[in-house]
Amino acid sequence: MTVDAVVVRALRENELGAAQGIMRLAFGSFVGLAEPTEFNVGVEHVAHRWHNDPAAAFAAELDGRLVGSNFATRWGSFGFFGPLSIAPQFWSRGYAHALMAPVMDCFARWDTALCGLFTFPHSARHIALYQRYGFRPRALTLVLERDLAAGGAASPWRALSTLDATTQAGARADIAALCDALHAGLDPRAELATIAACGLGDTLLVGADRVEAFAACHLGTGTEAGPATCYVKFAAARPGAAARRHFGSLLAACADFARSRGATRLVLGINAARTRAYEDALAAGFRVALTGIAMHRPNIAGFSRPDAFVIDDWR
Repeated sequence: MTVDAVVVRALRENELGAAQGIMRLAFGSFVGLAEPTEFNVGVEHVAHRWHNDPAAAFAAELDGRLVGSNFATRWGSFGFFGPLSIAPQFWSRGYAHALMAPVMDCFARWDTALCGLFTFPHSARHIALYQRYGFRPRALTLVLERDLAAGGAASPWRALSTLDATTQAGARADIAALCDALHAGLDPRAELATIAACGLGDTLLVGADRVEAFAACHLGTGTEAGPATCYVKFAAARPGAAARRHFGSLLAACADFARSRGATRLVLGINAARTRAYEDALAAGFRVALTGIAMHRPNIAGFSRPDAFVIDDWR
């Protein structure tokens, strides 16, 4: 696809560093950092998304130069995209629209029942852009953080990486069933596979006879977590009467895992429509570090509702 000589094509593996640099510069410029290239230093947003699905990673090229990128992610019947970034000197030229087209094609090809994104709630420009593609603003998504003191209450958990192949397969099947019960067809197992394949962290399991709750975690520099940090990419508790209790156990397990790996900070995102999960995270000592807004297509709740004990933020 071309827009004013911009060519949109597949992002190449040898461009991942450049794409990460553009993303850092673009977001750092937007939020007004004195040195934009210092945005989220030590955090990697790009490489593992490419490894997750190279066919869903897109580049904008102008005169042989990479000027932007965008990524689509599929979790079964749900899809989201980002980060979408354009080098600041090329803003306001329609290049973001050019990079939206292949992402929307992915969602159509995957037949996703629900698509979403995370954006800046104060930016009318961003919201207007995404509304052109059928997305509508829903509830705020709060990125929460908690400092981890030494020790602390532990909760029984297992790391997926420590299990034998047969037990791992059973755990993944439990996770698929758990997520399908939350939202028909929701399936984040590809995210778990990327974490394992790229050495980004681990997946934590709560429950004895079956998985009652799980958390896919990034850990440390070169991941979405960053230095001395554990970041929960996706987590959920099985719906039902015991969901809240299992969610509390999962929060404790994430903190215990993070401490055991030397992290001093735990970060996770919760959509404010998940009122019970959000209140429980606040009660567990988390505080708001960043505010975004979730936009959905179509304009339905999906798995962001009061009874859903789910952690994610779609950044």
